[in-house]
Amino acid sequence: MSNTPDCPSADALLGGLDGLLTPPFSRRGFVMTSLMTGLTLATTSVEAQVIRTDAEGLEAGEVKIPAGDGPMPGYRAMPAGEGPFPVILVIEEIFGVHEYIKDICRRLAKAGYCAVAPELYARQGDLSTMTDAKLIIRDVISKTPDAQWMADLDAAASWAVSGARGDPARIGTMGWCRGGRGVWLYAAHRRDLKAAVAWYGPVGGERTEIQPRTGTDVAAEINAPVLALYGGADTGIPVATVEAARDKAVAAGKSVELVVYPEAPHGFHADYRPSYRPAEAKDGWARALSFLKSHGVG
Repeated sequence: MSNTPDCPSADALLGGLDGLLTPPFSRRGFVMTSLMTGLTLATTSVEAQVIRTDAEGLEAGEVKIPAGDGPMPGYRAMPAGEGPFPVILVIEEIFGVHEYIKDICRRLAKAGYCAVAPELYARQGDLSTMTDAKLIIRDVISKTPDAQWMADLDAAASWAVSGARGDPARIGTMGWCRGGRGVWLYAAHRRDLKAAVAWYGPVGGERTEIQPRTGTDVAAEINAPVLALYGGADTGIPVATVEAARDKAVAAGKSVELVVYPEAPHGFHADYRPSYRPAEAKDGWARALSFLKSHGVG
């Protein structure tokens, strides 16, 4: 990407996440070289209400995204046409880019977006074969450096602009669960990000050498408005912790819009799981699309 007003250099986009961005960091080969098919094996059942979005009028499918150490698998969906299209970086849950995440990309494409979901855990483990969520967290999630995530999301954004008719002036992000945590971090990392939507992403948690900062830690440093969609019945993410992150951001002059659905549990948007709550998921989706467009990503 050339260093023009509409297409700034990579160095110009890096935020001040001291302790997070410390390149060069160690890389490893890709364990996953292609995406899984179907839904994650880690779900105990597939619910009847699973949403299936067709690809009519879209360009949709698996892609290879150039990364620093080879092609990273990902999924891209966008309208058929010349573009340029606003870009949404879709950040997965802990279960990989499975059919639910792919369908979200198609839903966004139907709304006019170039949606790209990179497989951010491709180096750490093969999520297509894993059935135990606790082992996924222990063996894959906890071993994936945040700096790697940021670099891979940047690579996905660059690819969307150069190879998928994405608009460099209209880049946003949306993530679920652990991906919601990534939304907070990426909003503090990328200076030209226009808007970010975090679905029930943890804002606290243990700090480690490779995951040194939490969502609350970086809340005062976000570069884009954040829409935070959370469940009041989420037993793993107390609403008070999200309110504290929001208040920290607002005190620093940043914009965070927090919406709490009082009766919704964690995972209320995940239509393939028993946690799915159709009314709250539908309302949150409508709010997310409206939020993106109101902040220049649409």
